[in-house]
Amino acid sequence: MTTTRVPSAGGDAPDTKGQQQPVLSGRGLVKTFGRVVGLDGVDIDLYPGEVLGVIGDNGAGKSTLIKCLTGALVPDAGELLLDGRTVHFKRPQDAREAGIETVYQTLAVAPALDIASNLYLGRERRRPGLLGSLLRMLDKKGMRNDAGKALSDLGIGTLQNMAQPVETLSGGQRQAVAVARAAAFGSKVIVLDEPTAALGVKESNQVLRMIGEVRARGLPVILISHNMPHVFEVADRIHIQRLGRCAAVITPDSHTMSEAVAIMTGATTLAETPGRTAT
Repeated sequence: MTTTRVPSAGGDAPDTKGQQQPVLSGRGLVKTFGRVVGLDGVDIDLYPGEVLGVIGDNGAGKSTLIKCLTGALVPDAGELLLDGRTVHFKRPQDAREAGIETVYQTLAVAPALDIASNLYLGRERRRPGLLGSLLRMLDKKGMRNDAGKALSDLGIGTLQNMAQPVETLSGGQRQAVAVARAAAFGSKVIVLDEPTAALGVKESNQVLRMIGEVRARGLPVILISHNMPHVFEVADRIHIQRLGRCAAVITPDSHTMSEAVAIMTGATTLAETPGRTAT
């Protein structure tokens, strides 16, 4: 697979991060499930205008980490900071209200509803005046117009009819709707959980282009993926989880995919494989 990396809106990741305040941070995050340790003192930082890849083997704690960052789980210990201020998310809605949108692998779209209704699911707009306040009529035309603009802003030209039911769309198009919804309402952070897992090559490339468009708009993205070529194509930095801990934070410029896999599986460590440049 030939990869062409898009420059980050935040500049060269390794050189500028020390001068920036993270948008979202976790410090010493711990989460246990009985005797099973999901997270064991994990630190993570997401900076403005970057794509942070999160990789790790099954059971490494990727999903637990993301759920703690987005309110689906409450960490047993540690601290979450958003724009430098401590936050406490008790549920996903708390994270959404703070500007963190998550697109899970299952997408959470309503197949029977049209594209516009899915984009505004749970955030439906009412018509102005008495029609909206008294009769509670929805502004369907306005939502369809804005939904079309949201998709167009992400470079999605294959979806023109916002009244088209989502169940008639391909897997890649459904993913596009979910990402567009996150980009439309995520004011701080967008989290993508395995966005290309069930997609073909063409549809996967479309999703990767969308991630680049989101980053170009200045929104930082956390990308969880098992697909190494995809991670190395779009990520500015890569957080490697192993056995509930952060094994390393590298960049596509400092380490190869083989080196990342070796660190991820425990065949080597960051100290043994420091890479070509400091991270």
